[in-house]
Order: sequence, then C-alpha cells, then structure tokens
Amino acid sequence: MVEPEGFVDRAVAEIREEVGDASAVIALSGGVDSSVAAALAYEAIGDRLTPVYVDTGLMREGETEGVRETFAYMDSLRIVDAEDRFLDALSGVTDPEAKRRAVGEGFIREFEREARESEADYLVQGTIYPDRIESEGGIKSHHNVGGLPERIDFEGIVEPVRELYKDEVREVARELDLEALVAERMPFPGPGLAVRVVGEVTAEKLHVARGATAVVEDELEAYDPWQALAAVVGKATGVKGDNRVHGWVVAVRSVESRDGMTARAQEIDWETLQRIQSRITGSLPSVSRVVYDVTHKPPATIEYE
Repeated sequence: MVEPEGFVDRAVAEIREEVGDASAVIALSGGVDSSVAAALAYEAIGDRLTPVYVDTGLMREGETEGVRETFAYMDSLRIVDAEDRFLDALSGVTDPEAKRRAVGEGFIREFEREARESEADYLVQGTIYPDRIESEGGIKSHHNVGGLPERIDFEGIVEPVRELYKDEVREVARELDLEALVAERMPFPGPGLAVRVVGEVTAEKLHVARGATAVVEDELEAYDPWQALAAVVGKATGVKGDNRVHGWVVAVRSVESRDGMTARAQEIDWETLQRIQSRITGSLPSVSRVVYDVTHKPPATIEYE
C-alpha cells in the first residue's frame, strides 16, 4: 500500500518539475481519481491550473451541480456544455471500442480548446494503474489511455496517480482532506453512461440508464458495494396496465472488489431487488423488465461495454 503523506509530497514535486513555469488544464470528472489529481496539481502550481469539467451528457444524475459545488474554491473552474457534440460523435456507433475512442477523442478536443483559451501547455488527468493494465493488455480501452487519439496538441500529459490502485487513491484523498462524498464514492467509468448502454447511444437510453443508476446507487448504498450500476441492454415485451409494451431491459449489477481487477457479484436480498425493480419500472415507464447480473469478473467485466 502507498504511504499517503510521502506520496503527496512526491507527487506535488513531480508535477512542479514536469510543468515547470508553464500552465496546465486538469481533466476533472468529479470522481475520486480526477479529484485527487486536481488537488495535487492545485497544490503544486496553484492558479496556473485550470480545472475543466466537460458535461458530456453521459454523466450521473446531479454530477454537474456536484462538481460546481465541490470545486467552487478553484476560481478558474470551467464547466463546458458539450452534450450535443458528444451525442453527435456517438450517433450510429455500436462497437464498444469505437465508443471509447469517440469519447476519448471528444474529451481531448474539449481540453485542447480550453487550453488554448487559458494558454496552457500541459494536460493533467487522473489515470490510475488498472486503466493502464486493461488498455495495454487489450481488455478494453480506457478513454484516457487507449482511447486517446494519436494527435494531441499538448506539450505533455501529467498523470500523478498513474501507479496507484483505486483503494490507494482513496487513501491519498483522505490525506488531502477531500470530503467523503468524493473520497468514498464508488467508481464511475470515464466514458460515462455510454458504456452502460449496449448498442447505439441515444438520449432516450441515456435517460433510462441515468435514472436507473440513481435508483440502484440509492438502494444499494447500505451494501457498501465497490460499484453498483444499471445498464440498458436491449428491449423485451412487457405489460403496463392493460397494454402490451416493448420496453427497455435494465440490468442491475453490484460487485465487491479491492482494486477493480477482479470482482464478485454481491448477494442482494430479494426484498431489496424487488424494491429496485419496482422503483425503476415505476419511475421509468419505458422500462419493461429489470434483471440482476450475478456474473463475477472474470469472465465478465464490471461495466457492460
């Protein structure tokens, strides 16, 4: 395990050395990885850091408002509304790797645009060790590693937590006194809800995935999962009132893990599962069926795409 205090000192010194007298933008998502990277970079270079949160339209319910509130102390915080651009880039795309590449390129172009405005030469991002292992090992491309385009208009990319596992990042977050809402929150994929929609990403599917994920996170909080989520996996016949419908199938997944490299599906009691399906089908009329995924990692991955 990493020794948090010593790591913070080393990481801050490393960022100062890499960036020098230049400026940087930080890719801020609101998750623990990018939040820790942002806190380290802010300590290292202060006002020469521009935090950039890109609202892709692929985020969790309330994410944008949460980021605005949590990072309000950084006066240079920029929130970019890029939903239309990301949905356009994902239109017609069904291959999971192509989705990840589209999201990765979209992020980079947004950060390049913001960097030009703030005259920043460096990009800081919260890549962690499992991101690199899975991308380099061909398991799946992470938007901030294998999903990056070949041409990147930055002097360099700084990744202060690149050697850490998720549980180690949390230790550093506590050392930095980041609020528990950030330090303890469960992981969320960089490509966002795009990888919780099987097939083409549409506004309708995103609405279902976002609402269902909010229900799942709320209901399963007491189980303290590593990650809990809902994914839109297709359509199936159902009955709503006296009418036959062909609605969305939502898969619920909740897993235990130490570092995300392997994971075990959690045993959830029947009453909780029934409450989840009742809330999802009740609040999202287009959903006809809710299923629970009992597959471990491996053979499955935690996310669906």
